[in-house]
Amino acid sequence: MSMNSLLKSDSYISKTGRSLICGFVGGLAGTAVKSLIEQFLPVRNIEQRSAQIKIVDDLSTKITGTPISTQNEALAEQLVSLPVGGSLGAAYGYGKKDRHGLRPMDGVIFGATTWASTHETSLPILGLEPKPTEVPLRMQMNELFAHIAFGVTTELVRHYLENQLKD
Repeated sequence: MSMNSLLKSDSYISKTGRSLICGFVGGLAGTAVKSLIEQFLPVRNIEQRSAQIKIVDDLSTKITGTPISTQNEALAEQLVSLPVGGSLGAAYGYGKKDRHGLRPMDGVIFGATTWASTHETSLPILGLEPKPTEVPLRMQMNELFAHIAFGVTTELVRHYLENQLKD
């Protein structure tokens, strides 16, 4: 069986594979859009390092004995953001495998819940970001907006690719 016929089939495995692939690519696209928005809308104070950089910096220090260089911080941030965004998108795509049609509101909900479950809860609990009460409301809203754009982009790309793979 060829990959093309596998992805076009309506079997459980085909629908699952198609949904995971489309969601993963959608998540990568959503992450790119979120990163672009964060270039223009501040989501943290200038001196504050992102959670992604803290994670890679800690890992680098444990493996090599030295932290990442300042020049490599943007790359390090994407080394965490892209796989996380793609994985979240794949999970989202899997959840959408039996739900047909374009539903931008699902993307809004996906982005908002991703924001709430990371920046408002788990990252502060892990000490990777300040508590929500310590972050200015404007920056929180910028972060929420970027996450909603992530979710909507994930939904748009997922839906488009799903249609392309089925035809």
